[in-house]
Amino acid sequence: MPREALHVSRRIAVLGATGLAGRTTLRVLEERRFPLDELRPLASEAGGRTVTAFGREWPVSAVGERSFDGVDIALFASANAISEQWAPVARAAGATVIDYSSAFRYHDDVPLVVPEVNAHALAGDPTLIANPNCSTIAIVVALAPLARAAGLQMLEVATYQAVSGAGSEALAELERGIRGGLDGPPPHRTDGGPAFAYNVVPQIDRFEDNGYTREEMKITWETRKILELPDLPVAATAARVPVRVGHCAHVSAVFERPMSPDEARSLWASFPGLKVIDDPARGRFPTALDADGIDEVVVGRARVSLVHPHGLLFFVASDNLRKGAATNAVQIAQAIDELAVRVARRAR
Repeated sequence: MPREALHVSRRIAVLGATGLAGRTTLRVLEERRFPLDELRPLASEAGGRTVTAFGREWPVSAVGERSFDGVDIALFASANAISEQWAPVARAAGATVIDYSSAFRYHDDVPLVVPEVNAHALAGDPTLIANPNCSTIAIVVALAPLARAAGLQMLEVATYQAVSGAGSEALAELERGIRGGLDGPPPHRTDGGPAFAYNVVPQIDRFEDNGYTREEMKITWETRKILELPDLPVAATAARVPVRVGHCAHVSAVFERPMSPDEARSLWASFPGLKVIDDPARGRFPTALDADGIDEVVVGRARVSLVHPHGLLFFVASDNLRKGAATNAVQIAQAIDELAVRVARRAR
């Protein structure tokens, strides 16, 4: 029976629809031709705003107690506090929530999902699913095929994260700093923090008691959870760089056996969601601009470690608004939709 004849309900809400990640989510839904019956763009405050998707303008509604009535999937491109407030409301209304914030990622009963890596975590029809950290997603997509082939023993990463990861206000700060820095010292941010423009800032989120930032610990906790390696030694350094879009990461991984660059490239080439760019002699390697606007994680610069016989170093880049947020969430929504279609087909 054709898919359309099954009449599977596909009513989608996007909370945070006016933000960077929310607008990208609408664009990805359209690009992937997600079969919508209804779209509900939501925001904390609507203010008469509209968003564009599927070739038309959509009014944005202020989120409220009845916003999720009849909704099948709710995509929460929102901050922790908003997600914590409205996820229970959406679930009580019968919606499955896919949350982009870190509010629920570390709950044992909430799956943390990168579809290429651990789609099996969606088994059991969970009604709350966490979208991982934007840098973690790229790192685990590149690591997964190597870890499955050779067993991952230890991981060190350094991330170079675009300013858009901090939101639209941060992007405005970058633009202001670039203009101001042309004629003098780049101005500090309005919150007093170091300038984004012409700078590299080794702090993302607050510092924890162990000296690592919250962002660095997110990468540690989430990599372990997604790869199902709870005791994996991980050390991360996260820095903000003056790039609009595109997170990058240097990855140093130690395996149970040696892993050659050729083997790594072969594994990457056959793994979904990866694009290999690895020809340094011709100036070809992953950059933020290579990843800007695409859904694949770009991987390359594979080389054997000089300090560990089983070590491999490589570099990844990804669009933090797409695969790092919106695309990954929409892929989860697509997986849920496909499961609903299979269930409906069996019921026929």
